[in-house]
Amino acid sequence: MYAFDFQRPSSLGDAAKLAANSNAKLLAGGQTLLASMKLRLANPEQLVDLGAIAELAGIKRDGNAIVIGAMTKHADVASGADVKSAIPALADLAGGIGDRQVRAMGTIGGSLANNDPAACYPAAVLALGATVNTNKRKIAADDFFQGLFTTALEEGEVITSVSFPIARKAAYIKFKQPASRFALIGVFVAQTDSGVRVAVTGGGNGVFRHTGLEQALTKSFDPQAAAGVKVDSSGLSADLHASAAYRANLVGVLTQRAVAKALG
Repeated sequence: MYAFDFQRPSSLGDAAKLAANSNAKLLAGGQTLLASMKLRLANPEQLVDLGAIAELAGIKRDGNAIVIGAMTKHADVASGADVKSAIPALADLAGGIGDRQVRAMGTIGGSLANNDPAACYPAAVLALGATVNTNKRKIAADDFFQGLFTTALEEGEVITSVSFPIARKAAYIKFKQPASRFALIGVFVAQTDSGVRVAVTGGGNGVFRHTGLEQALTKSFDPQAAAGVKVDSSGLSADLHASAAYRANLVGVLTQRAVAKALG
C-alpha cells in the first residue's frame, strides 16, 4: 500500500470539499477500495472517511418510499424493520451480500458508487426505479449506471441516500459465484404501478434491464410468461465460471424463480 493522507470529516460539507480534490477517494465501507490499495491497484493521495457523518446513515419511511442513507451497512438494511415490512426483497438481497464481515462493514452508497458489474444493490436500485440522492442533485436509476465501474457521479459528488419506491411485489434471486459470493447472475423482479421491471446483474459490463422479460411479465405476472421469453446470449460475459449461453439460461431460470418467489 502506498502512503496517503487520511481525513475523517464530521460534516457532509467538509467531505464534499475534500472530495473535490481529484487525487482524493471517498471511503465508505472500504470493501473494494482498501483491497485495491493493498494490491497497489489504487493509489489515492488522500482518503476521505465518511464514517463520522451521522446524517449519512439510517433508514426511514417517507410516504410510499423507503429512504436509506448512503453509509447504512448491509446488515442494517437486512435487519431493518421498515425495509423488511415494505420491501422484503431488498432486505433479503442485503442479507445475501458477501459474508457476515462484509455485511457488517459494507455500505449501500459505497456499493453503488463502485458499481461492480456483479454487485447486488444495483439490481435492486434499477428494478425498483430508485432515486440516488447526492449532495448536488437527484439521479434516476436509469441514468445512474453507465457501465463497468462507471456511474453518473461527477467529481466531488457524494451519495447521501437512496429512495426506493415500494413495489406491489418484488423478489431477488442470485446464483452465487461460490468463492466471491458475487452474482454469477442475479435477477431482481419488481411489479410496480407502471409495469414490471427486471434488472440483471453479473451478466456483462454492468447491471441492465431486460425489455423482453419486462414486457412479457407486465402482460402476465407469472413464471410461465418469463419461460416463454428467449434470452439472447450475445453481449453477456463469458469466463472460466460460465459461458455466455449458460448465463443467458440463468437469466431466464432465475427470472421465473424470482416471479414465483414474489407471488409467494
